[in-house]
Amino acid sequence: MLRSVVRGVGAYLPAQVVTNEELSRRVDTSDEWIRERTGIERRHLAAEGELTSDLAANAARVALQRAGLRPQDVELVIVATATPDHTFPATATAVQRKLGIGPGIAFDLQAVCAGFAYGLATADNFLRAGQARTALVIGAETFSRILDWEDRGTCVLFGDGAGAVVLQAEEQAGARGDRGLLATHLSADGRHYDDLYVDGGPSSTRTTGHLRMNGREVFRYAVAELAGAALTVLDKAGYGTGDLDWLVPHQANKRIIDAVGKRLQLPADKVIVTVDRHANTSAASIPLALNEGVEDGRIREGDLVVANAMGGGFAWGAALIRW
Repeated sequence: MLRSVVRGVGAYLPAQVVTNEELSRRVDTSDEWIRERTGIERRHLAAEGELTSDLAANAARVALQRAGLRPQDVELVIVATATPDHTFPATATAVQRKLGIGPGIAFDLQAVCAGFAYGLATADNFLRAGQARTALVIGAETFSRILDWEDRGTCVLFGDGAGAVVLQAEEQAGARGDRGLLATHLSADGRHYDDLYVDGGPSSTRTTGHLRMNGREVFRYAVAELAGAALTVLDKAGYGTGDLDWLVPHQANKRIIDAVGKRLQLPADKVIVTVDRHANTSAASIPLALNEGVEDGRIREGDLVVANAMGGGFAWGAALIRW
C-alpha cells in the first residue's frame, strides 16, 4: 500500500527575540507570572516587512535540502496558517513563487493551531490517492500581527515562526513496521467558536482584528481533546501508549502539555517541549518541535511519533507517524 513517508523537516524562527522581561516593560505582567502560568520564556517576532510566506519559504528550503530534493520535485504545497500574507491569493502560491515550485497544486488550510495536523492528513490523502507523489506541508504564522499588545492574557502567549515537512508517497508492505503516516484523526466543534477567535475579518468588520480567548475553557477542552486524539490514532493503527516513542504536541502552554502527558501516562522524557523558547506559534508549533527533535537526535528513523493539536473553532487532530 502507499504510505506518506517523511523525507525531510525544516524550521525557521525570525531573528528578533522578545523575552518576558522585555514584555513586562510594555504590558502589566512579569517574567514570573508568564513562566508560572505558561512555561514560556521568550518568543520570536517577524521583522517589519517579513511575511508569513517568507517564514514558510525559509523553513521549506531546509526541509527540501534535508530530503535531498529540488523545488521542482514538489507537486503539492499546503500552507497551514491563520495569518496569510493577503486575503488572497493563497500564501502557498507565494511559497511556490519564492522557491520556484510548480505549476502544481497549492493552497492554504485554515484550522488555526490544529492546522498542521489537518495539513498532514490532507496531504496524506492526496498522496495515497495518487494525485501527487511529493508534498510540502508547512505551518507558518505571524501571530504578532493579530495580537492586542495591551491584553496580557493573550499577547504573552504567542510568537512567530514556521516549520515544514516533505512527504513522499512510497509503497509499503501494509504491515506493522511500515514507515510514514499510519493514521490520522480530525474533528471540530463549532459550538466553541467564540472561545478562541479573532474579532475581525473581510466579511464581518473589514479589518484584521485581534485575537480573543476564553483561556479557562480552552485549557479544559484542550487537555481532553489532545489526549483523546492521540489515543484515537494509536488505536486506529493497533498501538497503545506503551508503544509510543515520542509525543509531539501543539506547543501552546506547558501546563496543557504536562496534563496531556499525564493523561496518556507518558513519562516527561517522551514528550517534546519547545514552548519555552518560541511560545505558541499556532500551526507552526508542531513542525518546529519535530525539527528540534530531529536536529538533536531524539527522533530517529523507526520511532513511533504522535503529533496532536487543538485550536480555534474548536478544531483538533492528530497524526501517528513511523519516522
